[in-house]
Amino acid sequence: MGRISWRSPSNIALVKYWGKKPVQIPANPSLSMTLSRAFTETTLEFRPCSQDEKGPGLEFWFEGRKQPDFEKKIAAYLDSIKQELPFLSDLHLVLSSRNTFPHSTGIASSASGMSALGLCLVTLSASFGGPEPGSADFFRTASRLSRLASGSACRSIYGGYTIWGEMKEIEGTSDEYAVPVPFTVHPVFQDIRDAILVVSSREKLVSSRGGHALMEGHPYALPRYRMANDHLLQLAGAMQTGDMEEFVRITETEALNLHAMMMSSEQSYILFEPGTIHIINAIRRYRKETGVPVCFTLDAGPNVHMLYPGKHETAVRQWIDDELKQYLENGQWIDDHIGHGPVMR
Repeated sequence: MGRISWRSPSNIALVKYWGKKPVQIPANPSLSMTLSRAFTETTLEFRPCSQDEKGPGLEFWFEGRKQPDFEKKIAAYLDSIKQELPFLSDLHLVLSSRNTFPHSTGIASSASGMSALGLCLVTLSASFGGPEPGSADFFRTASRLSRLASGSACRSIYGGYTIWGEMKEIEGTSDEYAVPVPFTVHPVFQDIRDAILVVSSREKLVSSRGGHALMEGHPYALPRYRMANDHLLQLAGAMQTGDMEEFVRITETEALNLHAMMMSSEQSYILFEPGTIHIINAIRRYRKETGVPVCFTLDAGPNVHMLYPGKHETAVRQWIDDELKQYLENGQWIDDHIGHGPVMR
């Protein structure tokens, strides 16, 4: 019997992963920035199953409430990894989880949630001969197992910037797990702020799983995958040299390209809200008028991540209050920044 707790952050992809192969293998590589204040905290309590109980038994609580639908998904995931973690068959698990941000709205709650779960499971596995917590193998295993629950979750295992997806041009990258970027990041990108502008907290129209499925047979899928690969190499170069203009160009192009794929699929979705478009236009106008290198990116939802160097924090926060709050749900936004990765509680 015992309990394990991990706090794991969300991440925002700058080069987007969109489309996948079995099993949870990305169709293209992605590069993301791990956040700090947008996180999930998950506690895993475990005990032996009773004699008449078939393991793994599971109860799932989210923010103090039982969540049967999520519980079914997590139970299916646990069942799928029993061969690798056979001790699960003998245990009853109680998972309690909370977010610091709205879930299912395009702020990558599955990334933070499933990475926190993966870290709890790999920590538990150490008692059964698994990798020692804190070791390179521990984090690599946690990234791989998190990927099987939610692809983007594998990137939240590490702080800073991470790459997921094998690239012959970048040594050490893998489809199986994410890795910290294997190059020195220019100081200008080591203090990036992320103002997460909450246009809508309503659940998005299509799940991430459903969105990825739209790429199957998509007429622009192959050009999209090639573009993502090229963008990642270009972004890696800009992050080493400190080329903010190139960083802005690639980040915004990737965000719009992701939504273009959804809008041009056979079963199409438009996830922008009117406020989303107002904010995108305002960001471009502010950048042109002030010279402050703010830029936007989005996940598969209406909420805007506005990225900018930390030295401009005072001016940008004032601008959000003066102009952008009118487009936000109840004026809500999350003042976040690049983070150091998960923490065991």
